[in-house]
Amino acid sequence: MSAHLVNGQSDNRLSISDRGLNYGDGLFETIQIRDAVPLLWQAHISRMRTSAKRLKIDFPESLEVSFFNDFEKLCNGSTAPLVLKLMLTRGETQRGYKIDPKASITRITILSLAPNLVKLTRDGISVVLCQTQLARQPLLAGIKHLNRLEQVMARSEWQATSITEGIVCDTQGYVIEGCMSNLFWVKNNILHTPDLSLSGVEGVMRNQVIELCKEHQLIDTRSGFYSKQDLLNADEIFITNSVFDILAVVNVEADYSTQDIMFTPRIFKFGPITRALQALLQQYYLRKSPV
Repeated sequence: MSAHLVNGQSDNRLSISDRGLNYGDGLFETIQIRDAVPLLWQAHISRMRTSAKRLKIDFPESLEVSFFNDFEKLCNGSTAPLVLKLMLTRGETQRGYKIDPKASITRITILSLAPNLVKLTRDGISVVLCQTQLARQPLLAGIKHLNRLEQVMARSEWQATSITEGIVCDTQGYVIEGCMSNLFWVKNNILHTPDLSLSGVEGVMRNQVIELCKEHQLIDTRSGFYSKQDLLNADEIFITNSVFDILAVVNVEADYSTQDIMFTPRIFKFGPITRALQALLQQYYLRKSPV
């Protein structure tokens, strides 16, 4: 199953003058759908609205309603596990980078079947350390803009189906995130996560995990600039995003960021903090109204 709407219409065409196509000038959100309900909807819309303001893209009050109406039209009451992708571009433009304040935004809504993640959630995943580095750019740090070339290049570094994710560093060598996820690890009963003020995406699920730790006084959380060795010295590691929630990292299989071919794979336990957060997140979904 895959269906989409462009500005509310079942249209396969996008103007070749659209700035999202030409410059990656836009934003997107990826939302998990359960029983016809988009989880953490308000958090996703809030991030898109805040990011649009930073990029000076119009985000009228009616846009959230339009996106939700698109979703309901595409979902049509289906209770299958789905993934909803919302995209917003600055719209069509004449040639050149200059912003046209009169341009009309483009709204794209895509609904597809969710992957089966039961085994990965239960057993944990293997990851690699990538050679590709993320540029430092405070203007774009944290937001989920349409230019994902760094992530595309990082993801191209491995082909093995046994590897689920790659961990990327910034140009100063500090670990930042996964290609499609945020990164956490536990060391000495402190939950660490990279500082995202200079690069990376401030994920909705990342923020939810931090909030759950505070709400339930589960573990102290700390963000900072950390080396790969800090990560490899962890007691337990997990990654997060809005489609697969929380996945334990049980193996760091390779380090492509160094010429040292003698890297020894590192094994990690599926730890108690990871398990507790997985359970707390599911309880949160049950007790909170996600829309």
